[in-house]
Amino acid sequence: MLLDGTRRGFTPERLRDYHEPRIKCDRGGYYLYTVNENVKVYFEDYYRFLEKTELAAQKEQDRLSDCLQATPPSREETLAYYRARKLVVDLVLRTVRSFYGDGTNLGVIMSPWCFGTVTLEKLEIYRDQVAKGEIRDTNVPDYPYFVLRYVNEIHRACLLELFDFPEKAFSMRWQYTELLKRYSQVLTNVTSSLENVLDLVKKYGSESRR
Repeated sequence: MLLDGTRRGFTPERLRDYHEPRIKCDRGGYYLYTVNENVKVYFEDYYRFLEKTELAAQKEQDRLSDCLQATPPSREETLAYYRARKLVVDLVLRTVRSFYGDGTNLGVIMSPWCFGTVTLEKLEIYRDQVAKGEIRDTNVPDYPYFVLRYVNEIHRACLLELFDFPEKAFSMRWQYTELLKRYSQVLTNVTSSLENVLDLVKKYGSESRR
């Protein structure tokens, strides 16, 4: 269980009764080969990683909240830094809790490094949405320039610190993106082929009725 009370989406009891051929069990416990990477990941190891990450992020969130309260309004640059860092930490906590509690989608089970790249991409998308005014974030004031500037500067280092990752952990992210693009292209090609077949069937049917 996480600090906020979120329970594991896939508990050992549920996995025993979960009829899914991708889920296997050996001496190490229940595991599967992940969708994105096709690597062996044990459910227990994955959930422990999320629990460790949540603990680190919660401690940092509490620290930043205290810093924001103790910093006078005149120190705008310092406040902007704290707010930018808290924006990153808040998103990590939301992502961890969402994935931890999801018991409907096996796609949320992944290696720690893959989870890191997913969170990084989520953060960069979220940052751009905040910058465009599409989303309101409590850490971003009416004039967001300094906060967003700091987010751009520190978000990768902040994530690496929270996840306790080396810099190279994010080096694989574009390979995941390319893999998704390839799957998308394959699906597009299949859809186009099916549409062509259906058009031919309809055309043949209309001609045969004449």
